[in-house]
Amino acid sequence: MEQLNVPKLELKEVRKVFNDREFGENEVLKSISFSVEPNEFLVILGPGLSGKTVLLNIIAGLEKATSGSVLLDGAPITDGSPKISMVFQKTGLLAWKSVIENIEVGLLYTDTDPKERRARAQKYLDLVGLTGFENHWPKQISGGMKQRAGIARAYTADPDVLLMDEPFGALDAQTRYSMEDEILRIWGMEKKTIVFVTNNIEEAVYLGDRIVLLSDAPSTIKNTFKVDLPRPRNQMSEGFLALREKISQQMELVL
Repeated sequence: MEQLNVPKLELKEVRKVFNDREFGENEVLKSISFSVEPNEFLVILGPGLSGKTVLLNIIAGLEKATSGSVLLDGAPITDGSPKISMVFQKTGLLAWKSVIENIEVGLLYTDTDPKERRARAQKYLDLVGLTGFENHWPKQISGGMKQRAGIARAYTADPDVLLMDEPFGALDAQTRYSMEDEILRIWGMEKKTIVFVTNNIEEAVYLGDRIVLLSDAPSTIKNTFKVDLPRPRNQMSEGFLALREKISQQMELVL
C-alpha cells in the first residue's frame, strides 16, 4: 500500500562525533531532526563551523552519522544515492574537460546512451545560460559561469534532491545576487527538492520556503522559520526586514 504524506527527505536525531587521537571526541552535530517536503526550497542557516557541510554529506550518504537516520522517500540512505546531487562552493570542474564534458560527468558511469547523455547536458547547459560556451575550458570562464556549470551538472543527473553547500559564498556581491535569482528561476522551471546551506541571513530569507536555524557546534536546531513572503522578494520590504531582524537576534556569531 502506497504511503501517504511521506516527506521527500527526513532526518531523525542525527548526531555526528569525530574521534581524534590527539584531541579525543569532537561532537559536531548533537541532535538534528527535520523533514523536507517534495519540491520545497529549504535553507539550512548557521554560523561558521556549525557542521553544515558535514550535515549535507550525511544527507548525501557520503558520510555516516554516528547515530540517527536519514530517510529519502521513507527509506534509509546508506550510501551515496543517485537520487541526490550536490553543488559545492568550489565547483570542482575538471580542467582537462570542456564545459559540456564537465556537465556530462554525472552520467558517465550510467548506461545512458552517449547521444542522450550529450542531449541532456546540452539541455541544462542552455537552461543555465551557458549556450555558446560548450567547448570552453574551465580556465576560460568566470566564477559565476563555473557555478552555472556546476548547477547544470547536478541537474543533468536528474536527482530527486539537490543539495547546495554555500554555492555562491566565493562570488562577488553582484554575481552572488545574480546567481540567487538564477537558481530561483531554474527551480521554478525544473521543480526539485532543494536543501541549500548558507551563513548569510539575507540569502536565506531571499531564497527559502523555510529556514532551519542551527546553533553553534555541537549543533542543534534553534528554530525553524516559515518564509511567508511573495516571490520575487524585495529585500527592502517591511516583511523581509522584520524576518531578517528576528533571525539575526537568534543567530549565534562565531568570530
